[in-house]
Amino acid sequence: MIDLVSVTQALLVAEHLSFSRAAQVLGVRQSAVSRRVRALEDKLGVSLFERDSTGVRLTEAGRRFLERTRPALSEIDHAMKAAASAGRGAEGVIRIGILASVSGGYLRNLLGSYREHHPAIAMEIVEGSTSEHLARITERHLDVAFVAGTPLAAHCDSVVLWEARVFAALPEHHVLADGDAIHWESLKDEDFIVSRAAPGPEIHDYIVRRTTAFGRSPSIERHGVGGETLMHLVALGFGISIASEAATATRYPEVVFRPLATAEDMLPYSAVWLPGNDNPALRRFLSLARSLASGRPAPDAPKWVS
Repeated sequence: MIDLVSVTQALLVAEHLSFSRAAQVLGVRQSAVSRRVRALEDKLGVSLFERDSTGVRLTEAGRRFLERTRPALSEIDHAMKAAASAGRGAEGVIRIGILASVSGGYLRNLLGSYREHHPAIAMEIVEGSTSEHLARITERHLDVAFVAGTPLAAHCDSVVLWEARVFAALPEHHVLADGDAIHWESLKDEDFIVSRAAPGPEIHDYIVRRTTAFGRSPSIERHGVGGETLMHLVALGFGISIASEAATATRYPEVVFRPLATAEDMLPYSAVWLPGNDNPALRRFLSLARSLASGRPAPDAPKWVS
């Protein structure tokens, strides 16, 4: 029998390429992690890692083994959560991937309304990039994901549910902060900052795409921070950034949001899912999503039968 704890620790070593860093994350001794991984290698009859004075590297056998075990462990984790939900009397689980902020707007209303109408269904919310979400949908790690634009995802269904304007995030002393709306021509010489985490990569690509028309290669710095810290960096003058309309519902000291002026700066947002997913919680969710998008009243909550 394979020890799942050993596999989990091996995955952590592979993520950090360091036994000491994995041990720090786990809060255990490095020697304990090394013993478990070595025992796993002995059980498998192959070396998962190359160890030398320069650090740790995955072997080809290690790469293949961990690529296959990672989704398997994810499924086990999901099964445990589903069992826990059943133990709490929940009527199901829906796993939802989000990209846009839920500070305000359609997505916030949808999540709140679904929870109100289906309180017995557990909701798991996962943040991530568009590419991450599409992969998770295909691997059945998510039931539905919300992404910007109209992605062409193989074997997936999608529907545009709402549109939102794009905003520039500026320090309050910026020369453009007093205007009502901003044109990209006014931003072409600005220094931009984005997060490395989602939705930073999407924002980076959006800035590049919108400034191409002016023959400029934009100055964009990436920071390993979350959205809140990024806005504080805007206030400190590190650069300006771009935000979704929903994100403007949160107020940050010394930061102002100004809408971008052109029609191209209205972004559609889509829901994506696998058509063969027979999760009843997903069908109810999509029904509610379409109702809210069309302006129809939300469906009545079901009468739960014991």
